[in-house]
Amino acid sequence: MPGWEMFDESEKRQIDEVMETGVIMRYGFDANRKGRWKAREMEDAIRGLTGAKHALLVADGTAALTTALAALGVGAGDEVIMPPFTFVASFESIMMAGATPVLAEVDDTLCLSPESVRDAITPATKVVMPVHMCGAAAKIDELQGICREKNLLLLEDACQAFGATYKGKGLGTIGDAGCYSFDFNKMVTCGEGGAVVTNSREVYDKAERYHDHGHDHKNSDRGLEDHPFLGYNYRITELHAAIGVAQAAKAERFIAIHKENKKIFKDAIGTIPEVTFRTILDHDGDSATFLTFFLPTEELARSAAKAMKEAGTEGVFHWFDNNWHYVRNWDHFKNRKFISPVSSDILKGMKDYSKVKFKSDELLSRCVSISMKMGWKDGGAQRAAQNAARAIKSVL
Repeated sequence: MPGWEMFDESEKRQIDEVMETGVIMRYGFDANRKGRWKAREMEDAIRGLTGAKHALLVADGTAALTTALAALGVGAGDEVIMPPFTFVASFESIMMAGATPVLAEVDDTLCLSPESVRDAITPATKVVMPVHMCGAAAKIDELQGICREKNLLLLEDACQAFGATYKGKGLGTIGDAGCYSFDFNKMVTCGEGGAVVTNSREVYDKAERYHDHGHDHKNSDRGLEDHPFLGYNYRITELHAAIGVAQAAKAERFIAIHKENKKIFKDAIGTIPEVTFRTILDHDGDSATFLTFFLPTEELARSAAKAMKEAGTEGVFHWFDNNWHYVRNWDHFKNRKFISPVSSDILKGMKDYSKVKFKSDELLSRCVSISMKMGWKDGGAQRAAQNAARAIKSVL
């Protein structure tokens, strides 16, 4: 999956263009740039690839989520509904915004269950934040319908789904705002990077100012710019953006490679009677970065993941045991391990998740994912797929 598997001379050329000017900050120093604005180039590419009207490149995916929440007006006293299967940045960003995370269940898409979202709504709910996990869509039509019915905002955490679509629309562009991550392990990488996308000019303007200390970006001399409201520093550098420019140019090819390799793996593993696959709502729109399947029991899933790893299969995840992507092992979150005092507004009404039993456990305990590599060559994907299938069969 990682875009760094496909690094070549194009990334080096983009970096060289930045270093020729010496301007690695995305704003200012206009006279020294020689017309080179890599963050702007990457934002143009994001708009072109996703169909979003507005795109803002920021330092990372967590910064994107935090910035988007702020731009949507989320803060003290608000609740944001999110899934228990995601990366920890989802609840981190909600708490950074001063709001309270409310965890609902996932369904067999491995994304937010609309029924569970309905049950989780309270008078304090402001945002529903589905996470398009492992590169494929949540039930976004139903979730959007709930948000419209209940007058809630829809923020798509598409940090794992850049380039994926649903019914022809880019994931991240369907709600009020969406976020992407371009970290080192993403399909398209900046090394570190993220983006906020939206079709609202108002949300974009707020996000663009908020992520850069409140600068209004109306003057080439940053010292003369106005500061309409407080912000923080979530800027990306031109060096990171330059890598992203080269990577974004390859995004469609990356997705094609993933789809080809995923089919090879699915054909091999799909012959095993005990295997069932994750529900994919739009196969054409799947970014195909992961093949995800279920086995009949937790014990079999754990054993299969172990057997595949021991047989040399790379990128195997038994999510139930993962420290960073499923609530079961989020001890720091559940036990509220903070290094500084947290606002009572955040904790007010927040469930004691150390005592909550999630229905999602049943799905995640049986769930295994394999990350699709792009670096397989000369039949490597076929050999890896057959090797994985043999490993699974060995524990059944």
